[in-house]
Amino acid sequence: MNFESYLALTDAIVNGEITTAPYDKAEMLDYTKMNAARMNRWLKTFEPSPEIREAIGAISEFQQWIVITEPWCGDAAHIVPILHKLAAINHNVVMEISLRDSEPYLIDQYLTNGGKSIPKLVIRDDAGKDIAVWGPRPAGAQQLYNDLKSNNASFEDMKIALQKWYNDDRAASICREIVALTGGQR
Repeated sequence: MNFESYLALTDAIVNGEITTAPYDKAEMLDYTKMNAARMNRWLKTFEPSPEIREAIGAISEFQQWIVITEPWCGDAAHIVPILHKLAAINHNVVMEISLRDSEPYLIDQYLTNGGKSIPKLVIRDDAGKDIAVWGPRPAGAQQLYNDLKSNNASFEDMKIALQKWYNDDRAASICREIVALTGGQR
């Protein structure tokens, strides 16, 4: 699906039009509502810097960006809108969304330490060959997550700390890491 379809799916869940599992649980619906607000905030407030625009604009060959995600994923709320804005810079980049928990279950090919951590970005060339895989979060956020987990932080404390990290970082790490993956020098 494209990004607009993903937003429409998220809105349908938030509006109660989709009530199948896992959205039959209040907690998952609450996560999705919060994530919808976060995605909309990023879409309204984030603009890539001129340097990032130049680096992404310099991609000279076709790239298919497949983002494996789900609307309930907290990290995805901060990452997927940024990837969408980056992909929109260059006509050689086409971004698609593949839901983690639906066929064709691409996540099974891109596990993180044996787990189905999302979001994952898979970058393929025009022959469909993987040229890069990124995710589930920027290196700094991943280090924070690992540190919190090793210190047995509660899920709630981890959510709060990661939310603060994403807000403070303002997508700079995501942009820098994606530029490095796509061949940019910035």
